[in-house]
Amino acid sequence: MLRTRITLVVVAATLLAVVVSVVSSYRGVTGMVADQFDRALVDRADAVAAVLDAGRIPAERPDTAEQLLLPDGTVRPLSPGRAALPVPPGALDVARSGEGRLTAETTVGDRTFGVLVLGRGEGHGALVVSQDYAEAERMDQEFLGRISWTTAGSAAACAALSWLLIGRILRPMRRLARAAERISSTQDLGTALPAAGRDEVGRLTLAFEVMLDALRRSREAQQRLVQNASHELRTPLTSVRGSAELLQRARGRLAPEDEEKILGTLVAESVALDGLVRELVELATDRQADEDPVPLDLAAAAEDCADRFRRRTGRVITVDVASTAGTAGAAGAGPDRDGAAVVLARPRALHRCIDNLLANAVKFSPGDTPVAVLVETVVAGTAVAGRASPGPERGGPGGRARPGVPSVRLVVRDHGPGIGPEERDAVFDRFYRGAGTQSTPGSGLGLAIVHDLVTADGGTVFAGTGPGGGAEVGFTLPRAVPAPRRG
Repeated sequence: MLRTRITLVVVAATLLAVVVSVVSSYRGVTGMVADQFDRALVDRADAVAAVLDAGRIPAERPDTAEQLLLPDGTVRPLSPGRAALPVPPGALDVARSGEGRLTAETTVGDRTFGVLVLGRGEGHGALVVSQDYAEAERMDQEFLGRISWTTAGSAAACAALSWLLIGRILRPMRRLARAAERISSTQDLGTALPAAGRDEVGRLTLAFEVMLDALRRSREAQQRLVQNASHELRTPLTSVRGSAELLQRARGRLAPEDEEKILGTLVAESVALDGLVRELVELATDRQADEDPVPLDLAAAAEDCADRFRRRTGRVITVDVASTAGTAGAAGAGPDRDGAAVVLARPRALHRCIDNLLANAVKFSPGDTPVAVLVETVVAGTAVAGRASPGPERGGPGGRARPGVPSVRLVVRDHGPGIGPEERDAVFDRFYRGAGTQSTPGSGLGLAIVHDLVTADGGTVFAGTGPGGGAEVGFTLPRAVPAPRRG
């Protein structure tokens, strides 16, 4: 449990700090007490020596014992009735010489004494003063006991306070965890998350909210795709089923021309159904997602796609490359040599977008009219000289061009019926068909695929009616930053 682990860490850190402080304090206090006892022992010895020099007997104290050590080794207690205490090694040397002093400790039973041996002059032996350390040991034990209880109380108070405060800090995370568990168990993406604050937990809540919003949008898009796909699949499946049932009932009784017509319908609907399923799978899975964006010459890609469509359809398809000044180059001009038309995109995805735009232009324009492709470098927020606006651009998150940032635009123009203002956004919706295109073969997914692939690479799409009539559909991608030249 996170709360318990954090509390244990806080208590352990507090205990470590207290222990370090207690050890330092104990060592300092112990040294101070030892110094005081040593000074008291010296003061007592000097006082007893002065009293003896004056020919008097010193007053008795319960914590000290005074005795004389004669040069012959005889020990004579100064307090009547008291037993002689053992003298430390070296004390007899001081008594014989009558000079110097000696400090030592001696133990009698379970009691420890501090001993000071003070010479009294030649022939007079030495004064031996012993001080009982029982009081010092009592103070030491009392200090340790108080410190231990204080440390234990501080640790308990720290644990309780930390538990309460950490519980309060982690309360938003518990609420967020409960909300996440509720979403996981009920699959209800509309579950409200707790209010987000301004701290790290608040930022985590906001991140969860953004993730949930993305999941909600994804689920809604998935549901719309399933609904639209079921509707679009119903028409060709109904036609295939009806034709198959008619052939089953007829059992060879149909006229050859009628049977050929029904078989042709079956083939046509099967082809349409195959194309619809293929585009649905591509739209749902984005097979180009495993590609990495690389710098690509958009003009060269447009010329390559146009050449394939020229061979396939026999239509006149021109590719014009406009310079940064807005003037068109020659039709079929090669790749942009100065790198102005280089974009960062996925190769297969980019070719698929251009193919879809060309397929739409060929499908919805008269066969004897040309299709024009224009590639130009533009700067967001500025207009290209001599060109009308193709309509509002549409993109996903991060797919809006930033003012002042150069981009590369590809426009496909045809001479068909054009796209009205009310349809400029709708044409990029899945399965959308304009009023005059209901009978035209197709799935209604071509421009939706263009929209998804372009916005995935940070671009925008647009549609409208060109200056001379006809549709004008295309996309804009951010221009790739050229690598610095060496030398």
